[in-house]
Amino acid sequence: MAEVKKQEKDFSPEVDTLIPEATGLGKAGKLSEALEKLFALEKQTRNASDLSSTTRLAKAILDLCYEARDYTQLNATIHLLSKKHGQLKGVIQAFVEQAVGWLPEIRRREGDQIWLELAETLRTVTEGKIFLETPRARVTLVLSQYHEALAKQPTASPSSSKESLQTACDLLSDLQVETYSSMERREKTEFILEQIRLMIALARLKDAEVTKTKGKEGKIGLGDGEPEWVKARVGGRKINETFLKEEENEDLKLKFYELMIQLALHRSAYLDVAKHYEKVWDTPSIKEDEGKNRAALEHIVYYVVLAPHDNEQSDMLHHLFVNPALEKLELHYNLVKSFVTRELMRWPGIEALYGPFLRVTPVFSVAKQWEDLHTRVIEHNIRVVAYYYTRITLSRLTTLLDLTPQQTEETLARLVVSKTIWARIDRPAGIVNFKSKRTTEDVMNDWSSDMQRLLGLAEKTWMGMNAALAAQSRVKA
Repeated sequence: MAEVKKQEKDFSPEVDTLIPEATGLGKAGKLSEALEKLFALEKQTRNASDLSSTTRLAKAILDLCYEARDYTQLNATIHLLSKKHGQLKGVIQAFVEQAVGWLPEIRRREGDQIWLELAETLRTVTEGKIFLETPRARVTLVLSQYHEALAKQPTASPSSSKESLQTACDLLSDLQVETYSSMERREKTEFILEQIRLMIALARLKDAEVTKTKGKEGKIGLGDGEPEWVKARVGGRKINETFLKEEENEDLKLKFYELMIQLALHRSAYLDVAKHYEKVWDTPSIKEDEGKNRAALEHIVYYVVLAPHDNEQSDMLHHLFVNPALEKLELHYNLVKSFVTRELMRWPGIEALYGPFLRVTPVFSVAKQWEDLHTRVIEHNIRVVAYYYTRITLSRLTTLLDLTPQQTEETLARLVVSKTIWARIDRPAGIVNFKSKRTTEDVMNDWSSDMQRLLGLAEKTWMGMNAALAAQSRVKA
């Protein structure tokens, strides 16, 4: 492709005359003769840098091949036109977009094989050309969808299904659409979301294979989906969440957070799941739909109580508790209230009260998440005990937690390591100490603070007495 030069001559009259003539030859079955005449003039217009005339001729050449249904010639001509010496960028862009527009009709009329050949031709022509990055991305997306459809066919074997899904994923992953300046922001976001969706689908397929291999052979197989999960998380960081807040992008926002929820659940990052559901809950269309609004709020409750305790989780839990919308869900309100109140939650009672309802929900029907809820209840009870007790016997603590001594020690150790509480176990004495030994610095700091308070009170009292004496002296005077 040559540099942009000044147009030397206008070939519009010649083009106006030749195109109808060549069209007539094409309809008469003389395609080769028509193409020869058009190529002869195209060379002159190209050398004269006549962009408009060259574009018209290039599109007319491809039109003749398309109308004649000579797809072999069409593919060869696209290659030839793109490689012409001094070919103008605008010409290539015009006939590529023209050919892309034919893809749906060719697929419907001629079948997948001819369609695939043209799609691959377009991908070859557009490769490495920045000004054609958007058409290339669109063709690649269609190809990716084709391979994904192959993977979903009922007749596909597990190996071919995985291969097709891998091909679909690889095709889209090669596109760095976030760097494309010619693509609209919404379209970029749609591409990235599609990349993430395919990554997750492939990761789940690989994970399922590993699980199957582990079940049959008793060992973990190779090729699990962790690399795809990582790539999907990286793709999620490319999305601008501020852009998703715009009203016209609401559908993209919901799709994005649905994918982020799947990613967070894979890592058992329950607090992230709760945050994502909160963003979904704040969406206007969800607020207007009573059923979806209730479902989103319920999921926020489920996942925020499942999240391990820390400052962020505690803050979100307390904000949720004072939200007026939660009061309409009595059972969920009481569940949150149990976690924000410094009182023991005996697991048998919790299981009897909430179990029949929670175990039928999609969240707690999963055994792991029900066990995680049990763990959160135990951790809550230990924090309550640590708040009210400085020392407690291990046997009494075991009774309060409804656990075995070993489970109690393991849970205590985990909370101590995570610095949620401070505790030490005296095994010979069977006593758990929740109060750390004070250092000399702590004692001196407390003493210094107490002395400052005492001196402040003394000074305040002295000033009050002086004011009273001054008032009495004025009265006597």
